[in-house]
Amino acid sequence: MQKYCAILLLILTVPVLAPGQEQEGAVPEITISTIAMVDQGNSYITFPTDIGNIEPLWFEANLNPGFHIHKNKKSRLMGVLIPQVIFRMYREPSFPVRTPSFMPQIAVYYKAISKTEANSLIFTGKIAHHSNGQDGDFFLEDGDINLKDGSFSTNYFVLGVIKTNYNSRLRAVQFFKTSFEVHPKSLSSRELDGMYGFYKWNSSFSIFRLPDESKQKREKARYSLKGKTEWMFGEMYDWNFFNINRLNLSVTFFYHPRFLEDIGFFTSFYHGMDYYNIYFSHQITVWRFGIMTEKLRF
Repeated sequence: MQKYCAILLLILTVPVLAPGQEQEGAVPEITISTIAMVDQGNSYITFPTDIGNIEPLWFEANLNPGFHIHKNKKSRLMGVLIPQVIFRMYREPSFPVRTPSFMPQIAVYYKAISKTEANSLIFTGKIAHHSNGQDGDFFLEDGDINLKDGSFSTNYFVLGVIKTNYNSRLRAVQFFKTSFEVHPKSLSSRELDGMYGFYKWNSSFSIFRLPDESKQKREKARYSLKGKTEWMFGEMYDWNFFNINRLNLSVTFFYHPRFLEDIGFFTSFYHGMDYYNIYFSHQITVWRFGIMTEKLRF
């Protein structure tokens, strides 16, 4: 597993160093709204077919709308309000939905450099909150984490840069992002100290295949691929700096078939610390399938 994690980390880091291939003819227009949607990610719901060591679920759902605040589509500066919620329904009596992840965010994007409409450099910042809406004790009497109603809360901010390129050979747009995430201890549950990654370096690489520009009807992107790595810094358990448990990684492939209007199918692989609020102490490796909204319209 360590070998594959290292290879994926290298794959996601290299694109920022290599220039994209520019098309000699027309280059598609990629607005700052599209860039924000790629960065934000799509809403999805999984099928009850998870493969891995995650608890048995009927589904996991990510409700991830975005409200854009900008003057017009040509604006170089834009704000986004994101009232994100992730919840899981467990395969248990009464089908409980426990401790959803409430993740409201305010993000800002600024297009600093734009060689062409599809080759640009964007600076971004974000202020976010992550909690589970519970008020119980964090630990049980036996010292275990209280997963049912233990209170989990953290506030954080993110600063990053996004580079976009147009690949003429693949007729696709590439997005590379690298960012640094900080969770101030004073703004997080005190029980997280020494257990949770308060400092994170994130890198992600996405590629979206564009439809045939020669067609009069504008179509949606039919394929997309996104990979993400996250390295956690700071004091965590007894892990040294190079402990592989500090690495979280994911890969998602999306396909939008012609017979569907606003949704498509996806498959994803995730390995690392569980991202579902107070379940962070679980190390999971899971491969899943589901349906996902398609926001991008090129």
